[in-house]
Amino acid sequence: RRAAPTAPSAASMEEVPERFSFPKGEEEILAFWKANDTFKESVRLSEGRPPFSFYDGPPFATGLPHYGHILAGTIKDVICRYAHQTGHHVPRRFGWDCHGLPVEFEIDKKLHIKGRQDVLDMGIDKYNNECRAIVGRYTKEWEVTVNRVGRWIDFDKGYRTMDLSYMETVWWVFKQLHEKDCVYRGFKVMPYSCALNTPLSNFEVQQNYKDVQDPAVVVNFPLIGEEGVYFLAWTTTPWTLPSNLALCVNPEFDYVRVKDTASGHIYILLAKRLVMIYPDLANPKKVADAKKKFTEISVCRGSELKGMQYTPPFDYFEATRATGSFRVITGGFVTDDSGTGIVHCAPAFGEEDYKVCLASGVTRLGEKLVCPVDADGRFTDEVPEFKGMGVKDSDRLIIPHLKAKGRVVRVDVINHSYPFCWRSDTPLIYRAVPGTFVKVEQIKDRLLANNAQTYWVPSFVKDKRFHNWLENARDWAVSRNRFWGTPIPMWVSDDGEEMVVVGSRAELEELTGTKLTDLHREFIDQLEIPSKEGRGMLKRVDEVFDCWFESGSMPYAQQHYPFENKDFFERSFPADFIAEGIDQTRGWFYTLMVLSTALFDKPAFKNLICNGLVLAADGQKMSKSKQNYPNPTKVIDAYGADSLRLYLINSPVVRAEDLCFKEQGVLQNLKSIFLPWYHAYRMLVSSTQLQERQEGTPFKPDLAAALASPNLMDRWILAAANGLVNFMRIEMEAYRLYTVVPRLLDLIDQLTNWYIRMNKERFSGERGPSERRSSLATLFEVMMMLCRMMAPLTPFFAEHVYQNLRRAVPDAPASIHFLMIPEVNDAAVDPQMEANVKMMRAVIETGRTLRERRNLSMRTPLPEVTLIHADGKALAAIRKLQEYVSEELNVREVHTKSVSEAGGSVTLQCNPNHRRLGDRFGKAYKAIQPKIRALSSEQLSGFMQSGSITIESEVFDQDDITVDLIYSGDTSKVDADTAGGGVVVLNTTPDGDMLDEAMAREVCARVQKLRKEAGMRKDDLLEVCYDCPAPHSVLARVIRDKSSYITSRLGRTPIAAAARPRRAVCLLRAEVDVRLVALVDGKLQQKSELLVLELLAGCPFLDEAAVAKVLPEPSLLDDVENYLHCLDMARLHADAAAGTIAIKIALNGLALELKMGTHVFLTYSDALAAAQ
Repeated sequence: RRAAPTAPSAASMEEVPERFSFPKGEEEILAFWKANDTFKESVRLSEGRPPFSFYDGPPFATGLPHYGHILAGTIKDVICRYAHQTGHHVPRRFGWDCHGLPVEFEIDKKLHIKGRQDVLDMGIDKYNNECRAIVGRYTKEWEVTVNRVGRWIDFDKGYRTMDLSYMETVWWVFKQLHEKDCVYRGFKVMPYSCALNTPLSNFEVQQNYKDVQDPAVVVNFPLIGEEGVYFLAWTTTPWTLPSNLALCVNPEFDYVRVKDTASGHIYILLAKRLVMIYPDLANPKKVADAKKKFTEISVCRGSELKGMQYTPPFDYFEATRATGSFRVITGGFVTDDSGTGIVHCAPAFGEEDYKVCLASGVTRLGEKLVCPVDADGRFTDEVPEFKGMGVKDSDRLIIPHLKAKGRVVRVDVINHSYPFCWRSDTPLIYRAVPGTFVKVEQIKDRLLANNAQTYWVPSFVKDKRFHNWLENARDWAVSRNRFWGTPIPMWVSDDGEEMVVVGSRAELEELTGTKLTDLHREFIDQLEIPSKEGRGMLKRVDEVFDCWFESGSMPYAQQHYPFENKDFFERSFPADFIAEGIDQTRGWFYTLMVLSTALFDKPAFKNLICNGLVLAADGQKMSKSKQNYPNPTKVIDAYGADSLRLYLINSPVVRAEDLCFKEQGVLQNLKSIFLPWYHAYRMLVSSTQLQERQEGTPFKPDLAAALASPNLMDRWILAAANGLVNFMRIEMEAYRLYTVVPRLLDLIDQLTNWYIRMNKERFSGERGPSERRSSLATLFEVMMMLCRMMAPLTPFFAEHVYQNLRRAVPDAPASIHFLMIPEVNDAAVDPQMEANVKMMRAVIETGRTLRERRNLSMRTPLPEVTLIHADGKALAAIRKLQEYVSEELNVREVHTKSVSEAGGSVTLQCNPNHRRLGDRFGKAYKAIQPKIRALSSEQLSGFMQSGSITIESEVFDQDDITVDLIYSGDTSKVDADTAGGGVVVLNTTPDGDMLDEAMAREVCARVQKLRKEAGMRKDDLLEVCYDCPAPHSVLARVIRDKSSYITSRLGRTPIAAAARPRRAVCLLRAEVDVRLVALVDGKLQQKSELLVLELLAGCPFLDEAAVAKVLPEPSLLDDVENYLHCLDMARLHADAAAGTIAIKIALNGLALELKMGTHVFLTYSDALAAAQ
């Protein structure tokens, strides 16, 4: 039976269920957003506000989104939502990277394409149609996942790099670079993917290094003209030896001739690298024996070896000797830390090889380069013995072939880091390829200057990693020998002397007289442009753009600039914000910076958040084949997207560190953050509903009442919330999610674990209507502020709570995401109150720790707790809040003492800050440290008061030295520990009365648990009956002696079994063991005793003697009692509350009038009070 309800107001909040599925709740919010088009409505409502420009880096749609995408997307979403909620207009467009190797690689696997010729045989048009067909294969899955994690971004207006408008702007970008003399055609040794038949850029190479084993061979090169004399060169790429054209030495190094004792051969190599062929020279115990294996003949400078001729390992290109091959040349790149100090040069397969051979005249610009390797990485007809073999596979045949010819001196295996193709996962080679390059080196100074204008979080990525990459930037090979991409719009004459670069579709149509609907290769490769110089017809170069060039053009191409949206682009460039993973420092971040600098001499963005990588739980890279990470969809379905979002952004990964993903961490968020938040919200709603039932008026939020509350906890939680608003605004303006998120979560902890727990009696009305109104007004205000601040981070649950809270707010916006981040209310700001409660919390938490250490339950009252502190403000805080300390620690008294008042019970411990002082004093710190440690207690006490101290003319502050208080008193009856810079001393010896109260609390806890199991509310009409069947029951005595205490906690007096009303209805019965604690010889002893509890439905209690006086005969008493038990107790309570005290009874023709409070009582507590 419940108290009679009043009609709920239209403003009443809906009842909140005890159990709640966060994933299902999020799906309901998704449906709500979809039905109301909430995202687009929020953008529409913000029109006219200051713009906030955001660029979204385009992902490939050829694979499903993973945790890295979810992380970056969440960071972007948080910042964009926050920008919207701070008064900005934030358009958000999704983009797709549609071209390039990722797509082609999928088609090559599908169609079993082995090389470039296979594509040409099937036709570029058919091949590109296959690519076009799979570009959007996973777009639906992406959209579902992105929406499911709560990210608001416009897919309908998204851009695709394969769209004609996008490609046309890419052409414009390239033409601008060409007109600025930033483009050239060249021949360059590049990292090359044999599997994909294309060179890769330096930043692509950085993405996939692996530790591998490769052969390391020392080969001899006979010196022509001196029989038995050999140059020794070391290589880890034996497959390049057939292409050898020169040997290179360092002109400044000393080279030695030694005669090998075993073979009689004379070897020439770097003097410092004899260990390469005589490894025992590196072993001090074997040096003497090693020196017996050779005889030194002479030493000379490397420059003296220049021009000497030798016999190469293979004679395939002997004809080139006439033009300068097979001679010793010199180069400063040769080092003395590995190999033999002599480098074998194959200019087609090494960048330094190519440079030094070009400088030495071994090769010449414009002449054919010796390169007997085809586009698939296989030897050509020029190397007949290994024709058609993959170069990396040929090592195993080349080495024995050379051994048989007596050309191998030593063979080892080397473990080293080697680059692999980031798409095919096959080893790369270095190969000379013709291509199109952007001159990056000539704008390096501007790149560094523009980088300095940007703001990065964390800053070290900008100042170290990215700065260093820019400092070492090389010209960018933007061409790829592929098919599915934006064609490079460069038409060249057959002799290479005339070039035309096209910057738009209209320009090409005018030059060729052909109308175009698409700019892909199959539509333009056949188009030729007439020469203006009489050189015939100009043909397009057979290349497409590197897809990184396309993504780097995104700021312009997504707007089809300059062909459309010119004003909009120029107002919104550079972007206010971008974000991606740390791997993009050499990818998208770099290409954005290069192109924006080259085009506009500006950075492409102002602010950037760089996140780390999300790894598997074991620290390995997440791998589908290894299945070493949980499916993101299943994690979201199990715990909710909000919990996953918060797990990701409240981790080191937002500081560009790696995160080892653990599903348990997402679950822990649900338990420690969202469930307490949910229960706080439920407490608010149930308390307002109780107020409405009891007072008959709808709950109305009242900020004025909250601000006017004299209650210290109200003042504190409002101060904490408003202080956080101020902190959040400052830190979010600096894009420091890693400082904001922990503080927001701390507010949830303060609200749920401190404020609500300490004010439950106020919420329920037990402290009076005024206290209830001010506490609920405060709780509502803070809950609403929390939802608004958490909305960018946890958009689902913030919306869920808000949709109920807004029922109490007239004309509230339809969504939490239409509201702004709260403004700081200066009337609520109180830093001192926040500091006071922080100190109080430290004392309470330390006291709880001390209880646990002594195995003392919180239900056991203790005599006292004392805070000893040097700071008078800390002591004043505890005195001001001692009521809460007493309640939370369950101690009878709370004391404070200054250090001087504590006498000898505390000592001061001095702790120098070694790192800070070491940096300050250097080597002199060693002499200063003992003097700091020698400071007396009086000096340290004075230092704690003043904040500084001078030692031999040097001033030290509290950043240099910290002082800890250490308890040194008697611990036989107390325990102590440090807290908030002081010492908490807890008296751990309860007396008998305290132990009785502890047992009474145990009884109350059992009753409350039984009430919850019965599904009854605190204000339901219930009675509690108990029985203690044990003989000489200690429990019965405690319940009797502590009856008033138990009644105050339960809100009703327990009924002994002997006094149980005969006609009472039992709702739930339980037999429970209650822990008993007794003090025996100064020690606590525990045992348990059986307690039988019954929850009875509310029923009337008769004063039988008083009723008998108004009855004509005593036999009618049973009939009257039966009649009363049939009445509606809720109605009787309502009548009593309304002032009706008479119960009129018509029984067997007899009319009676019984008075409540005289003849009949509605609770056992009332009946007992009247009897006393």
